[in-house]
Amino acid sequence: MQVSSLNEVKIYSLSAGRSLPEWLSDRKKRALQKKDVDIRRRIELIQDFEMPTVSTKIKVSRDGQYIMAVGTYKPRVRCFDTYQLSQKFERCLDSEVVTFEILSDDYSKIVFLQCGRFVEFHSQHGHYYKTRIPKFGRDFSYHYPSCDLYFVGASSEVYRLNLEQGRFLNSLQTEASESNVCDINPVHFLFAMGTAEGKVECWDPRTRNRVGLLDCALSSVTADTEIEGLPSISALKFDGALNMAVGTSTGQVLLYDLRSSNPFIVKDHHYGLPIKSIQFQHQLDLIISADSRIIKMWNKDTGKIFTSMEPEHDINDVCLYPNSGMLMTANEAPKMNIYYIPVLGPAPKWCSFLDNLTEELEENPESTVYDDYKFVTRKDLENLGLAHLIGSSLLRAYMHGFFMDIRLYHKAKMMANPFAYEEYRREKIRQKIEETRAQRVQLKKLPKVNKELALKLIEEEGEEQQLRKKRKQKNLPSLLKDDRFKVMFENPDFQVDEQSEEFRLLNPLVSKISEKRKRKLKILEELEAQGEEEEEEPEGKASDAESSESSDDEKGWVEEVRKQRKLLRQEEKLKRQERLKEDQQTLLKPQFFEIKEGEEFRSFKDSAKKQKLMKKTLEDRLKLEEKLGTLNVSDTTVGSKQATFKLKKSEQQRKQQEAEKRHRQERKALRRSASHLKSRRGRGRLFH
Repeated sequence: MQVSSLNEVKIYSLSAGRSLPEWLSDRKKRALQKKDVDIRRRIELIQDFEMPTVSTKIKVSRDGQYIMAVGTYKPRVRCFDTYQLSQKFERCLDSEVVTFEILSDDYSKIVFLQCGRFVEFHSQHGHYYKTRIPKFGRDFSYHYPSCDLYFVGASSEVYRLNLEQGRFLNSLQTEASESNVCDINPVHFLFAMGTAEGKVECWDPRTRNRVGLLDCALSSVTADTEIEGLPSISALKFDGALNMAVGTSTGQVLLYDLRSSNPFIVKDHHYGLPIKSIQFQHQLDLIISADSRIIKMWNKDTGKIFTSMEPEHDINDVCLYPNSGMLMTANEAPKMNIYYIPVLGPAPKWCSFLDNLTEELEENPESTVYDDYKFVTRKDLENLGLAHLIGSSLLRAYMHGFFMDIRLYHKAKMMANPFAYEEYRREKIRQKIEETRAQRVQLKKLPKVNKELALKLIEEEGEEQQLRKKRKQKNLPSLLKDDRFKVMFENPDFQVDEQSEEFRLLNPLVSKISEKRKRKLKILEELEAQGEEEEEEPEGKASDAESSESSDDEKGWVEEVRKQRKLLRQEEKLKRQERLKEDQQTLLKPQFFEIKEGEEFRSFKDSAKKQKLMKKTLEDRLKLEEKLGTLNVSDTTVGSKQATFKLKKSEQQRKQQEAEKRHRQERKALRRSASHLKSRRGRGRLFH
């Protein structure tokens, strides 16, 4: 039994070790077990849990008693009884099985979809019935309420076979050219199928109408993924009433909420291989997704990786034993793998001894698989002079390097570098020297801008670090190293103005403190100029001065505040005197303002009145205009208010109206004088 660990999750491989040939007699097997320690220590959980060549699919019955697997060659199905820990029966078939489904709680009703378009039904005694579908099938699902089998494959139609009536029903016509996988929701029995175009179609079996369409190919392409070609759907699995996981042919797993058309998590396997299987682990809220190379377990809410497994051979199918931590795989090899992960759950009832066995192993830890090997890169091999071993059995290629035996590595290192002890001794001496240097006073490189502020922060950080060491707390990040405040110590615009009133009033002791820091700054600048890194006296003297002056600062801080305020008052008086002198020297010049055409200048009071009116509310302005007679408000018969108002005339309009009025008066006067003259002439003629 091999033990591996990833992310502190222990994985026990129960099928590890050499398998004995079938043709060996029991006597020879016992003799080998006595001689070989590895054969004696191996765990054969289920006897002959293997296939002749390759296993393609593996499933567990609903009662948990039977494990069924199909494989080749010849095409066959094997049933294993977990209560007896051995094989129950074996049946050979006419053609290879694409997939199969256990319809009953035990092995009494099984349906096989074969690669020759055949659908074969088996009962408890053996073969029961065989029929054929029009096109090659790739997957099928069983709808329990209506006893219908839904077949999808190399066709746009979904074939329905009713097992109660024993006949084919009208097929479902889809928009897809081909379909790869399908599944039925166990809660509300929604039928979903994954197409070769990268879409998922959802159908309602009651009305036989399509109720939804998801474009998973578009959603699987993110900024981090690199794909070649159009992703098709290769795996599909429902979880409860609302969740659905979809696997693509390019190695992405998309997790959907059926109420949304966008996935809330897209997980990439980064291998570019089709997803073969998706399982849900409800105790820890995990999703177990597998391609042909790796099995990944990750959190369905965050997408964070929990652990992973890389078997020696390619994976065809993964089966999680219900309510336990056992995992079984069908591989491109005769032996089917069994893994036990205690974190996922307890061992099944029929092998409860595994819990005790793993507890004993944890109490007495042994070396894991990788403890006896050393990982080396190609450059390491060249340095050791072992580059010629690449391609031999002594090196196992893995990722960007190789695994080699740790004993061979130590021998090669001793021969390649015989003076390793001298190097080790020099390294230890160097570390000791560095430790002693750390105890000395080290020069602090201060920034160009706000040097005093930086020195203050360094002192405060040193005090806080000492306190945190005593309290055994973690150190906080330094403000000087924070990128958010980097500009404050680089840009001169952020220089603190110590002569401003605000700074002096908020910091009453700034003068004395700044003097101390200025001394320190001078000392540090002198040390930097001279390059005397090992001198401790200047800074030590400054620290003594600090201790002697700290008591004076505490006593005389009130006097310092008073002094600062007196100084500020004197400065204000000086500024006022300077302003008066400037005012006396400057001569006041008259200012002229231009008035717009058509307007008359009355007084500055009119503009003030206008501003006051604009500040008043609408109600106050209406009342004022009503008093002046420019506005008239009256009630109507309906009950509403009616307002009539007169527009104010501008000066230009008023002048024009006055000129027109004068013109009319002059014309009237002329007409009167003309009529008077005519009447006088007429009277004169009559007298003559």
